[in-house]
Formats: sequence, structure tokens, C-alpha cells
Amino acid sequence: MNVIDTCEDKNIKFYLEYLKYERRVSDNTVESYGENLKIISNDIKKDLLTLDASDIREYLSSLDVTPKTKAHYLSVLNSFYNYMIFNGIIKTNPCSGIKLPKLEKKLPNYLTIEEIDKLLDIKLTKPIDYRNKAMLEVLFATGTRISELISLTLNQIDYDECVIRVMGKGKKMRIIPLGDTAMEYLKLYINEYRGFILKTKTSEYVFVNKNGTKMSRQGFFKILKKIVKEAGITKDVSPHTLRHSFATYLLNNGADLRVIQELLGHENLVTTEIYSHLSNKKIEEDYQHHPRAHKENGID
Repeated sequence: MNVIDTCEDKNIKFYLEYLKYERRVSDNTVESYGENLKIISNDIKKDLLTLDASDIREYLSSLDVTPKTKAHYLSVLNSFYNYMIFNGIIKTNPCSGIKLPKLEKKLPNYLTIEEIDKLLDIKLTKPIDYRNKAMLEVLFATGTRISELISLTLNQIDYDECVIRVMGKGKKMRIIPLGDTAMEYLKLYINEYRGFILKTKTSEYVFVNKNGTKMSRQGFFKILKKIVKEAGITKDVSPHTLRHSFATYLLNNGADLRVIQELLGHENLVTTEIYSHLSNKKIEEDYQHHPRAHKENGID
């Protein structure tokens, strides 16, 4: 069951149906907004329509989360209240006048090739090991978002052309090539081991959990954390880290920025350009190994 079916608050349910059927946003966004509103409502223990600006400020201040998460919660609430105003249910938006938390601009975290090798060196003994291996190989080979990966269906794989057709943001389809290694493990998982996980069930989704249903973001995140720990990697690794690693590796090896933009499904080249900053930083760090990079004996 999806978040709309399980929603008990009728106003939140109407809002989510509006997002899904009128705004036609992705199912993942609807799920995310629904879960966010449920979390906020449960935390505050009040009807969201009774909140004022001070309630929201106090709630955001109490959260032990990143400024980015606080900003996202505020954005979700703001959208929800605007919908309520549009439908004449409330007159004012309690989020009006509340400033977004200041976000620190950081270069994306990425893994070195040595760390990637460690991460992908999974001991393959059980069917779920082959599934996990295939997921990680595809993530690093394609740079897909985790939402795109878990939504990948069997008919989106073209074995002859060695590509996958990914449904990205704004329901835009893009074609991404798969390398030999990723394709090998994807085929192996689908042909030999996926059936053991499904048991008697069927699913259009490529990657399924132990219950035979579509893999969730949270489910894969837990799997990834376990694999990272077992690999002895000390960095904070998320599914997006593999996306960043994919883009950084391509750029450092001479790929054109616009090609990377197309592969990542970025609307704007400016979004992709952050990887050029990351690449420049790496160049600066690597240059420090040059024998004439530093002053010697006080001479410039």
C-alpha cells in the first residue's frame, strides 16, 4: 500500500492526491512528501492546520537534523499550506516569513577507485548478495539516483544494446549505457537468483526485497551501510555518494561536462558544474606531490 492509501489525515490525503493526479509529480515525491508530513504531524502531536509560525519555528529548532533536512521540511509544509489556502480551508500560510535555514555549500562526497573496489568486493554466497552486488554495480556504472534504480523495471533493460532506460525527474526518459561488468552481474542476478528471492511472487521491478516486493530507499540504505562497514570504509556513504563518484570519475578521465549532464539527467548544466570544482580540487591536491610545488630554503 502507498502513502495515500494509508494516510489517516483527510487534508494531507487530499494534498497528496493533488500532487499525484493534478501536478503529476513522481510517485517517489508523493511518497516522500507524505512521509515527511506524517513525521511532522506525529512529532508535533497537533493538527497541522492549527499550527502558527511560532509552532513551526520551535519545531524546526528542536530537530537534531541537518539544515538541509530542516529546509526540506519547511518547503513541504509551505507547499501543503498553499494548497490549503487555494482550497479555502485556511486563510494564511504559517510558513510565511520563516526564513530557510542557511545551507552550507559543500562539494559532493565521493569514493576513490580503491574504495569503490572495496565496496564492490562483496562475498557472493546467498541470492541477496547477488542482488546487492548487481545494485551497486549498476549504481556506479550509470550514476542513477536511488529512486530511479529501485523503480527500474525489467522492460527498461535492453540486453542487446547494453543500456537501461531510466525514468528521471519530470518523468523524462533517458538512456544510459551499462558497462560489461554491471551488465554481467545484472544478468546473473535476474537469471539465476532473483527467482529465489521472489519465491512464488511476481514483480515488474528488477530489485526486490526479501518479501518479494519493490526495494525501498530505506531498505537499500540499510544494506549499503552494512556493506560499507564490512568493507572497512570510514567515509559517510549514501546511494548519492556512488552517483557523485560516477560523475567525478568520468570528469577526471576526460569526459565532457555536457555528456555527464545528460547521463545524470540534470536539467541545468550549472548543477553538473559542481563536479568540475571537485575535479579542480583533486588536481590541486595531486599537484602538491610535484617536486617543485613547494617553497624550498625560503626561495619563491
